[in-house]
Amino acid sequence: MSFQEEWGQIRSEAATRTRLNSASGGDADRLVVYQEDLGRVGHEAFLLHGRLKKAGDIARGAAGEGSTAKAATTLSSHNFTLGQALTTMSGIWEDQIKTLLQSCAHISNHLDFSKKSHTREDKEIAATMSHRDGSAMTASEITQYYR
Repeated sequence: MSFQEEWGQIRSEAATRTRLNSASGGDADRLVVYQEDLGRVGHEAFLLHGRLKKAGDIARGAAGEGSTAKAATTLSSHNFTLGQALTTMSGIWEDQIKTLLQSCAHISNHLDFSKKSHTREDKEIAATMSHRDGSAMTASEITQYYR
């Protein structure tokens, strides 16, 4: 029996014993993640980080449109209570932007790391799961590792 035949038989037996728990009723194709997908999502998080950092900087004035901190100071110096409210709002905004920036950076870094890590692990597994002549192990040979 070839590897493909043996593997197909084991998969069909497992499918009859296993039921995936998902909202869609067990659509196994939805559980697949490809390396290039991880890279794309990580890259998009990196791009979002850059755009958010530039557009979210209202305290110093995004795109040179003025300074929120300067406006708050000026309003406060003229005894407008709006100045203090603007200072408070600006501080809260900056804290929230920092949190979002950290999240984008975390997602980007984690997915980049995951992509590299999975590639390295796949190569290690491929190297250990083959015979000296380079041929693939059969499913029954692989099963011996789990007994």
